[in-house]
Amino acid sequence: MHIVKVIVFALFIVNPGLCFALQKSYRDVLNQLHVPAGFTVSIFADNLPDARSLALGDNGVVFVGSGSGDAVYAVQDSDSDGVADKRYVIASHLYGPNGVVYKDGSLYVAEINRIIRFDRIMQQLAAPPKPVVVYDQLPSEQHHGWKYLRIGPDNKLYTAVGAPCNVCEPEKAIYSSLVRLNADGSGFETLARGIRSSVGFDWQPETNALFFTDNGRDELGDDLPPDELNQWTAIGEHFGFPYCHGGDIADPEFGAAKECAQFTAPVWKIKAHMAPLGLRFYRGKQFPREYQNQLFVAEHGSWNRSVPQGYRVALITFSQGKPVTEQVFIDGWLTKSGGVIGRPVDVLEMPGGGLLISDDKLGVIYKVEYHG
Repeated sequence: MHIVKVIVFALFIVNPGLCFALQKSYRDVLNQLHVPAGFTVSIFADNLPDARSLALGDNGVVFVGSGSGDAVYAVQDSDSDGVADKRYVIASHLYGPNGVVYKDGSLYVAEINRIIRFDRIMQQLAAPPKPVVVYDQLPSEQHHGWKYLRIGPDNKLYTAVGAPCNVCEPEKAIYSSLVRLNADGSGFETLARGIRSSVGFDWQPETNALFFTDNGRDELGDDLPPDELNQWTAIGEHFGFPYCHGGDIADPEFGAAKECAQFTAPVWKIKAHMAPLGLRFYRGKQFPREYQNQLFVAEHGSWNRSVPQGYRVALITFSQGKPVTEQVFIDGWLTKSGGVIGRPVDVLEMPGGGLLISDDKLGVIYKVEYHG
């Protein structure tokens, strides 16, 4: 790892007629980041309050959801200079529109309580249409309420419904679940239960196996329980929450009547409170071979650990379809003195093979490229 060489661009985001110069504070942040030799990181877009989930549209347009915010954005590098020069507000006054995904000309947005769709969005970026409601029966509780949204290999919408608590037995079956539905809102089904808070999932390129993150409960100490990377294999699976954590840790309040062996254990354990969120298998060819078909995970960082940890992008490597190692890909958002200068949220691969990483603390998107 080495201190990355900072690439400073004049960043112009058009909305229309407004320009935002790259601020000195971003240079300071970039100077703190560490990446492997041969990689560079720069600011791709800014002025994106609470930037979280990312989705790729046509012509290099990137859609950006927000969690604590109420807006969905689109940014575009229209002149191919490596920096977004156009910025659009697709919608505002939404209810935690964290999840975004693009398919066949339409943008799907997952709010806390519903999924909506903007049709023919590429032709209407500057004057977006009113959304169509796809599904409006999701719970409205804000606790672990942000929804991640993807479209699977079966062309269905996938999302997760978090637990409305730190640890509890939810009264309604829809909580703590992984679900999917048809793109028109029909065919809603529950795939798995026992999932406390998943805000990221992706399908392995070689197998189409679905992997997802899950954030462990709080108040068991600095180092328990581990956060999880799970693999879903069959309808009806239960991943343990609230009875068992990390595959083998019985919950002190709810675990007495259950055996951890009856639940599906994580395929990889991540250190406690790292808060793994968005993840993507790397399908591109720009990065060296050792990165291809491997998993990048945005670890958002701890919020109540006595000594903070996380605030990085990790690389989980696979062999024969299973995770075998975890290593740091980018860090530096957590300073040596314990200060936090950024929080990575989601990872998106661009057509040329570079990666985009959202940061909801700074409201920016980073661009990571390999130059050898």
